[in-house]
Amino acid sequence: MKHPHFRFRYGLPFHSIYLRWTFIPVPSTMTDRYNIHSQLEHLQSKYIGTGHADTTKWEWLVNQHRDSYCSYMGHFDLLNYFSIAENESKARVRFNLMEKMLQPCGPPADKPDDA
Repeated sequence: MKHPHFRFRYGLPFHSIYLRWTFIPVPSTMTDRYNIHSQLEHLQSKYIGTGHADTTKWEWLVNQHRDSYCSYMGHFDLLNYFSIAENESKARVRFNLMEKMLQPCGPPADKPDDA
């Protein structure tokens, strides 16, 4: 019997690794809720791209862009496609992607002072 509750693994998809659909049972007791919450905290501490409650929009976008650039460099066919489309060598395309990873969304916005 399939359970009707399907979600992205561990809530919102902050990282492409977690974009796979998986079955997560709906917590029925407080113990189940605590276990799921502790697993989520463990993932967030282990992997930077999974985000947390205080993740800003800028941080989330930076993680998405960096993850995309890493995926482009890791998939040989995509790198070939980009190099042909841009009429550049594969090494130059890889170098450009690496440079874009430094600040893919520009400098961070100034945080308001909470005084």
